[in-house]
Order: sequence, then structure tokens, then C-alpha cells
Amino acid sequence: MKNLKFLGGMVLGAVLAAGGMLVAQGPRHPNLEAAQQLVDQAFSRISDAQRANEFDMAGHAARAKDLLQQASREIRQAAHAANR
Repeated sequence: MKNLKFLGGMVLGAVLAAGGMLVAQGPRHPNLEAAQQLVDQAFSRISDAQRANEFDMAGHAARAKDLLQQASREIRQAAHAANR
């Protein structure tokens, strides 16, 4: 079960990284790029905390990661809107 959660976390991390690359494409948006980097760092640190605590965080870490994924999507959409 722990390995499945770890694998899921790795996949989600890759999704966030891909979102960061999308922000960087096209005209530069330094503030959005910085925000995306911070979201990526937060996601990574939460994953580290989950591994250190063997995922026992009453679902709060997983919920925080879900919200970070949502933030990543919004940042990507903001970059696309700015490019229009």
C-alpha cells in the first residue's frame, strides 16, 4: 500500500513539473514561473514528510497535495490567458 502511494506521489510530482514547463513556454511570465516553482517545491516537501511519517497524517498531506495540483493547473491557465 505504501509503495502504491509513493508511486502515486511520484506521478503527481511529474504532473506538477510538466505544469511548470508549460508556464515557461512562450512569452516569459517570471512571477508565474516563480509561483510554479514554489508549488513544485511544496509538493516535494509534503511528499518527503509523508515518507518520513509513513503516510500517517490523517489525510491532510494528501489533501494539501490535491490543492497544490489545483494551484498548478490555475497557474498554467493564467500563463495561457496572459499569452492570448
